[in-house]
Amino acid sequence: MKQSKVQKGLFLLMLALIIIPILFPFVWMLMSSFKTQVDIISWPPKFIFTPVMQNYNRVFFEQNFLRYMKNSVIVSVVSVMLSLVLGLPAAYSIARYKQQKLSMFILIARLMPGISFLMPWYIVFSRLRLMDSYVALILSHMLICLPLVVWVMAPYFDSVPRELEEAAMVDGLTQQRAFTKILLPLSGPGVVTATTLSFIFSWNNFMFSQVLSQQKTRTLPIAVYNFLSYVEVDWGAVMAAAVTIMAPAILLTMFFQKYVVKGLTMGAVKG
Repeated sequence: MKQSKVQKGLFLLMLALIIIPILFPFVWMLMSSFKTQVDIISWPPKFIFTPVMQNYNRVFFEQNFLRYMKNSVIVSVVSVMLSLVLGLPAAYSIARYKQQKLSMFILIARLMPGISFLMPWYIVFSRLRLMDSYVALILSHMLICLPLVVWVMAPYFDSVPRELEEAAMVDGLTQQRAFTKILLPLSGPGVVTATTLSFIFSWNNFMFSQVLSQQKTRTLPIAVYNFLSYVEVDWGAVMAAAVTIMAPAILLTMFFQKYVVKGLTMGAVKG
């Protein structure tokens, strides 16, 4: 019994050592978003203070963050949906027909730094007069989402027994219908995982929006620049903006976490 308590205590200690460094920046950011500028830069740091809402007032009323949020939602949702439409069949094809060259090409595209695509994208969209448009941002964000969808879903499709499709086709379904009626429902947790990760990467993307967007289509990560100047940095507003940007991604992850974990731990043909 004594040894069990010691082991439990050591486990809790190790868990705290892992969790505290991860959570501390988020807690500090959340606290700072409710502090005045004087409290934020004070030393030693103030952990007991009077919360204020002026930082969020500047974010939502002075800088019109709702417009930037609308732009981020449109770009992220559409780019993820298009990536699913193209990526799911591609992942199925790679898994079923062992298209290693195609999978390697997609992996290379995923591993290449995004900045290497900026100049070609800028030239193409400038010539097509698509700068500062949703089309430019959506296509550029698909460079992030599409390879991610393929590489998450290809192993998932590969784990589904081929006999399920063969049985469905014996019953009269075409291969395309078997894919939509049999494989996709069985791969639901994988689709949720790919969708969640793709959305988070698209939502937090800074580089493409910095170059390809202007005032009309500026997304949330770029809007943080409104609180930076050569004279000073409005740290309270920056922290409030950061909380606003991170909240949807955190809530989405927390909401779908149980479905992802459940799907990854149960067998695809379990029933």
